[in-house]
Amino acid sequence: MKQLGTILLEDGALTEEMLAEGIDEQQARGQSLGRTLVEMGFISEGQLVRALASQVGMEFVELAEFPVDRAAVSLVPDTVCRRHAALPIAIDGDFLKVAMSNPGNVVAVDDIRTMTRKSVIPVVAAHDDVMQAIDRYCRSDAELKDLQGALDEQEEVDLSQIGDVIEDDAPIVRFVNLLITQAIQDRASDIHLEPGEKDMRVRYRIDGVLHEMNAAPKSIQNGVISRIKIMSDIDIAERRKPQDGRLSVNHQGRKIDLRVATLPTVWGEKVVMRILDNSTATMDLEDLGIRERNLSLYETSYVKPYGMILVTGPTGSGKSTTLYATLNQVSRPEINVITVEDPVEYRIPGINQVQVNVKAGLTFAGALRSILRSDPDVVLLGEIRDGETAQIAIEAALTGHLVLSTLHTNDAPSAITRLIEMGIEPFLVGSAVDCVIAQRLARRLCSHCKEAYTPTGYELERFGWVDGQHLPELFRPAGCSRCSQTGYRGRLALHEIMPVNEDLERLAVARASSAEIGRTARDAGMETLIEDGWAKVCDGLTSVEELLRVVK
Repeated sequence: MKQLGTILLEDGALTEEMLAEGIDEQQARGQSLGRTLVEMGFISEGQLVRALASQVGMEFVELAEFPVDRAAVSLVPDTVCRRHAALPIAIDGDFLKVAMSNPGNVVAVDDIRTMTRKSVIPVVAAHDDVMQAIDRYCRSDAELKDLQGALDEQEEVDLSQIGDVIEDDAPIVRFVNLLITQAIQDRASDIHLEPGEKDMRVRYRIDGVLHEMNAAPKSIQNGVISRIKIMSDIDIAERRKPQDGRLSVNHQGRKIDLRVATLPTVWGEKVVMRILDNSTATMDLEDLGIRERNLSLYETSYVKPYGMILVTGPTGSGKSTTLYATLNQVSRPEINVITVEDPVEYRIPGINQVQVNVKAGLTFAGALRSILRSDPDVVLLGEIRDGETAQIAIEAALTGHLVLSTLHTNDAPSAITRLIEMGIEPFLVGSAVDCVIAQRLARRLCSHCKEAYTPTGYELERFGWVDGQHLPELFRPAGCSRCSQTGYRGRLALHEIMPVNEDLERLAVARASSAEIGRTARDAGMETLIEDGWAKVCDGLTSVEELLRVVK
């Protein structure tokens, strides 16, 4: 049998120097060579598994590229696949090929053989790849359809099934749990339940785009909505006005929070559940994809002990994520950070977070006045909605506080004129505002299937390319199993960062138009949203079509 190191050398995964260093480190650590090489960053988990498979003479499969047979997948229940980290991938007569992270697991082989009545041929795959493939292929769609059919046969849903003390296997409960679980697995940011005349439409927002799922029968509509309301601590008897709530679920060992909003429509109450991934609140600014030059410009603003930083953009453009990432940069034990939000989306340890409660008289303006008496160093204001809130925030920025907030404008220069239109004195705006960021979210090209192409003359001219310049290599979406055939997986932000210099202060005092402010900012070196987007298109991160979709 060949040594592991020899196999890795032959595959080109290691150099002799790296292997020698790994062997020395292995002896110091007293663990296996393969694990040591992975921890040192010399090889990936996949390369190690491939080499180990070759060492024992077993077949290794790259599940992202392998044409998995869904008929084979359907032979073994989802729970068994997850328990054993094993996925059936192909059928050949009486033989069943099963991808496993641990092919020596005889219990798993016996379980699958007993269930399928087929001879099992184990093949090796990386553990993470197996679990991702199980998420991809062992979907809950079939179970959702079965539940919908069973519930549709009931003339009326028994509302006793949806109370607080109920069996976990009650059909309505299972249906709601499956909806949420499937959305989390599909990386959705929102779940839309929309009542219609004959059924209830279910849609997931994935990477910023809504995707239609299987519609649910009209007969289960009230039961599903009532179940979600009870989970969210919302009044189930009130159906005439919008309501808000919050619920938490456990998914694969992680706690996931969901923000729930109801809206009365002509066919019943529409429910939207925003899935809040708490990992977003712990992101650093480097994780947001801000280009190096823009990041250095922004850093000069948030390191100051006072002034106002505004993040602008439409709903769902990642403004809150940018603010939280900035908080993570400035938050230290020696400073007092207080936020005022409506609602508080992410709980952050070490930060004082205040929830707006209009019914109790706690508005943005009222809360802001109160927290300024609580000796804050940094204030995060969820949104500037009116002149009163804007006035207090401006005064706070001028009296030694760093104020972070959001504003709804189309670009960075418009934020200056928007504040003035809200009734703030122009000289105060110019003095208080230190930096404005406008941003959008674009879908990121799937790194596994994106394909290179030569851009057309129209595309190049659209973004200011001049004949004679180096012809860039661009990429477009293709579609594969990893990205559900969309060609995109994940999102990235496009930024327009405008530090407020003396020239812009003078323009603010003179009540100049946003167009004039924009021209002056561009002359000072500000990159527009479309320029930042084009740079990311040329880097192969997103496509021309996606850039034009989010930045008109």
